[in-house]
Amino acid sequence: MTEAELYTLYKGVYLPALVHSPQSLSYFEKFTFRPEDVVIVSYPKSGTTWMQEIVPLILSGGDPASVESLYNWDRVPWLEEQRASQLNLEERPSPRMLTSHFQYKMMPPSFYQVKPKVIYVIRNPKDVFTSAFHYYETTSFMVNPGPRSKFLQKFLDGNVAFSSWFDHVKGWLNVKGKEQILYVTYEELTQDLKDAVSRIAQFLGKPLDTKVIDNIADKCLFQNMKQNKMSNYSAVPQAIMDQTKSGFFRKGTVGDWKNLLTVAEAEYFDKVYKDQMKDVQHKFVWD
Repeated sequence: MTEAELYTLYKGVYLPALVHSPQSLSYFEKFTFRPEDVVIVSYPKSGTTWMQEIVPLILSGGDPASVESLYNWDRVPWLEEQRASQLNLEERPSPRMLTSHFQYKMMPPSFYQVKPKVIYVIRNPKDVFTSAFHYYETTSFMVNPGPRSKFLQKFLDGNVAFSSWFDHVKGWLNVKGKEQILYVTYEELTQDLKDAVSRIAQFLGKPLDTKVIDNIADKCLFQNMKQNKMSNYSAVPQAIMDQTKSGFFRKGTVGDWKNLLTVAEAEYFDKVYKDQMKDVQHKFVWD
C-alpha cells in the first residue's frame, strides 16, 4: 500500500494513520505539560524502547515492577498516538513519563511554555535506516520499504514515516536554552550503559548508588529487554506486526548498516549527510 493509503499528513510530516487519528492529534495539541514531566523524544528506531525501559527504572529507584507491570506504550506513552487520550494522563502523579517522535517545531504550545525535561535520543542515521528497513517489512501499517536502493533514497529525501531524520535531529539540536534537554546517543548506551544510566539519573535529579545503577544497567541489557513481554511487543497481533519476519528486538548493535548498504550506497549516504549537517556544531561519535 502507498503513503496516501497508510499515512496521515500532519504539518507536512507522514504519520502512520493506524495510531494517529484526528482525535489523537487534537489531544496532543491541547495537552498541558508540567515542569516535572520527563519526555523521551527521538526519531523512530533510535533507541526509544531502550529509554522507555531505563527512565521508569531510574525514577522508581530500580524497582523491576516499573517495567514488568505495564506495557511500554502505557508506562511511557506516545503523546501523539490515540492510546494516550485513553490513559487519564491528567490524573497521573508527577513526574509523568511521556514519549514523542515529533520534531521540535511540532510540539504543542504548552511544551514551549512549561519546558519539561527532555531526553533526546540520537542514533547514527545509517543504523536508523537499517533498523527501519527491517522493521517496515514486518508491519502492516507502514509502507513496505521495497528495494533497498529505493528505500534509501526515500529515507534520505524524508519521504518516509516521520519524514526527515535530518530535520528532526537539527530541530532538536538547535533549541535555544538547552538546560532542560539531555542528549543521549544510542552508541553511548551501547558502549557504557552504566555511565549512561548514571548521567540520566543525575539529569532527572534522581542520583542512585552504584548497586542500583548496576542493577538497572543489567535489567536494560538487550538480551534482558528482549525477554520482557511488557517491552518486546510480543503482545501486538501478528497481523499488525509480524515478528516471524524480523523480531522487534533484532540485534541491538552498532554498525549493522555495514551488512546492508553497498560501498556505493554508504558513500552516497555520507555525501548527503555531510551536506545536510554541514552547519551543525554538535559532534557525534560516528563523525
